[in-house]
Amino acid sequence: KLLLTLALVLAYGATQAQNLASENFDVFPATWTKTNQSVPVGTNSWGQATASQSTYFVGGAYNGTSATSYAYVFFQSVANVGDISNWLITPSMDLQNGDVISFYTRKGLSGGANVYADRMEVRISTNGDFTQNPSLGAEDEGDFTTLALSINPDLNTEDYPTEWTQYSYTVSGLSSLTSCKIAFRYYVTDGGIQGSNSDYIAIDAFSVDRPLATDSFFASNYAVGPNPATDVVNISAKNNNTI
Repeated sequence: KLLLTLALVLAYGATQAQNLASENFDVFPATWTKTNQSVPVGTNSWGQATASQSTYFVGGAYNGTSATSYAYVFFQSVANVGDISNWLITPSMDLQNGDVISFYTRKGLSGGANVYADRMEVRISTNGDFTQNPSLGAEDEGDFTTLALSINPDLNTEDYPTEWTQYSYTVSGLSSLTSCKIAFRYYVTDGGIQGSNSDYIAIDAFSVDRPLATDSFFASNYAVGPNPATDVVNISAKNNNTI
């Protein structure tokens, strides 16, 4: 009975994770914000994939049955040649230390045997609905001063995956629960159709989750005694919790 009770408590604790946000891009989210700060600015911005992209993203979406169920952006973010800084920004959400931001990404290959370097940053603003979006060109970050991730920061041709690959970031550095926005920044210098860098990139299966470790759950919700124990261990629920 003791083993069964412990197993039930641990199983219940393992399920205690809260999903704060998720987006599978089956339809492009109307609540997300786009701003293209590339110099000189081109015609492309983040958008819903179309069937024509399947040539570059073989196999289609990571999550979902449709070849169009992901978001993408590409080299025509900038006109001819220049510095790409093309942003996709989530709505506000309350984050705290320990929350996990995760997503899948890959690059497309439109150049055949020619592989062009791509880079993407994930940045966070801690100003929530009062966030100042980038507005002053390719180097402006607005309020997105926290760099959570940089995929292929050195802009080489090997380090941006060509297959769907998951990346994650565990939130840290916040003093308390904080209203934030998360931004995906397509950031490539010397990009464009006449540049040395930039091709296609895509994202899918975005999620923000608040995990609660089983030991933390157990300590917060159950008392165990006596300690140390010999043959008998008593487990009692705190705060009227039941299993």
